[in-house]
Amino acid sequence: MMLPEPSMYAALLANRYLTSRIIPLIAVAAVALCVALVVIVVSVMSGFLDMLRTSGRTMMGDVVVRYPISGVPYYQDLIDRIEALPEAEAATPAIDTFGLIEMPYGTEEGNLVETVQVWGIEPVSFSRVSDFENILWWKAPAPGEADSLRADDPRLDESKDRRADAMAMRDQRTAEPGIVMGMHMSIFNERQSDGSYDFRNGMDRYWMPGKSVELTLVPIKGGKLSAEPEAREFAIVNEFQSGVFQIDKNRALISLGDAQEMLRMGAGVLYDTEGELDPETGGPLEIGTSPARATQVLVKAVEGVSPAQLRLAVSDAYESFWKASLADPERLVKPPDPFSVTIMTWEQQLADIIGPVQKERELMRILFSIVYIVCAGLVLSIFWAIVYEKTRDIGILRAIGASRPGILGIFLIYGLVIGLLGSIMGALLGWLVVSNINGIHDAMGEPAPVWLTISAFSVAGMLLVFAVVSAVKGSILRWLMGVIGFLVLAAVGGGLALHQGFLLWDPSVYYFEDVPNETDWFTALLTMGGAVLFSVIGAAIPAARAADTDPVTALRYQ
Repeated sequence: MMLPEPSMYAALLANRYLTSRIIPLIAVAAVALCVALVVIVVSVMSGFLDMLRTSGRTMMGDVVVRYPISGVPYYQDLIDRIEALPEAEAATPAIDTFGLIEMPYGTEEGNLVETVQVWGIEPVSFSRVSDFENILWWKAPAPGEADSLRADDPRLDESKDRRADAMAMRDQRTAEPGIVMGMHMSIFNERQSDGSYDFRNGMDRYWMPGKSVELTLVPIKGGKLSAEPEAREFAIVNEFQSGVFQIDKNRALISLGDAQEMLRMGAGVLYDTEGELDPETGGPLEIGTSPARATQVLVKAVEGVSPAQLRLAVSDAYESFWKASLADPERLVKPPDPFSVTIMTWEQQLADIIGPVQKERELMRILFSIVYIVCAGLVLSIFWAIVYEKTRDIGILRAIGASRPGILGIFLIYGLVIGLLGSIMGALLGWLVVSNINGIHDAMGEPAPVWLTISAFSVAGMLLVFAVVSAVKGSILRWLMGVIGFLVLAAVGGGLALHQGFLLWDPSVYYFEDVPNETDWFTALLTMGGAVLFSVIGAAIPAARAADTDPVTALRYQ
């Protein structure tokens, strides 16, 4: 009698082998844990990267037009052209430079002086492009936000609201020019584990708004540093938290007008230094006006337009602006040509910050791909044992007409089922952990519940009794399992009793208040596919061995 081809018995036998032994279920569990591990780790890394990207974008919009040092003249004309684009929602000028800042605290030798990246901005238009107004720290809490703040949070005090001063870049009480500093420029803004800030040694003494700093900038003309640095005193009107530590540690914002004055980039009189002299004054002849300049223009895209699409549109707008300026005889100062100007998306601009994190995530994916080999090894070893155990069954199937492809199909389907079950269970487990990771993290930060500790010790005691009874009855296997279970649960109970809270994701270190809890489904699906594929590959070698089984030899087996 000849058996039909594998379609009628392969699935039946695969199901029987899967459910008749516990060892295949161990393989399913192992595959599930491997997949869950990858999903959890890479999802957290991806979430961290997404948070970093979002935080970096808050300070510069989607596209940056940049020409450092000399700057772009007639930048308002360029902004008008950009804002007329259907892809652009808003644009704002800015000046990016470096300087020295003398902080309002120090040692016996004098106040502390630090290097700082200075941005000159127009607060109103800058807020249209970025999240400047939202990232200001000293402002009244939004509706519903006050309930989430600590009872002693200084922002609950209305007198600490400095939003209006920051938007004017002026201390409205003294009319002094204002500066907004990154939250971590002050060494006294100590970030706590809950994401709040503690102001050491007293709020009144080390609260930055209301204090003054001296800012020193060095004008650059003709590619050379000026011999006369410009120093000016600014009142601290607010602080900001962008979410990127490198920015919040080293960046300070002043008004665009103040930056232009200090760097000598404002509008002025243009003289002919190489031509005729003025007959009345004997000095250089006045020939026109030198326009104000900005070193960069930040642009925000309309909803639905990608930064890459906006970049192309802005490039065309700049080329049009440049050609129009060349053709205008009244514009004696010409803007730089398009080949000299850098036009980048926000992600390209922050490549030095985002790039390393992105590479770490990809490296993590590559390193954790070793789980595929683990899956293949587990399935191979288990199936090799099963083929050895089922040699007689395989011989009977071959003797009554099962073909070699039929036998091969039985074990390949077997491996496929293990891979599918394990990968699906692993993805679900990973999703459950990632979705509830903040609750799990909070629970880890608290002492273990008493009932859980008592339960662990109670079960450990029951297993000890079970081990003793098994020893009396002479069952070594049950005795061993009871002893192992007792030791494990006793250790768990001891750990729970000693556990007083463990803060794994510390916001004072990682700079984000919550652990990322969005599942990276691309990685999850990729990992599931790899686990299934390598489970089948692991089953292929034992399956081929089974297919090559000689029925006569197999029937003589044992």
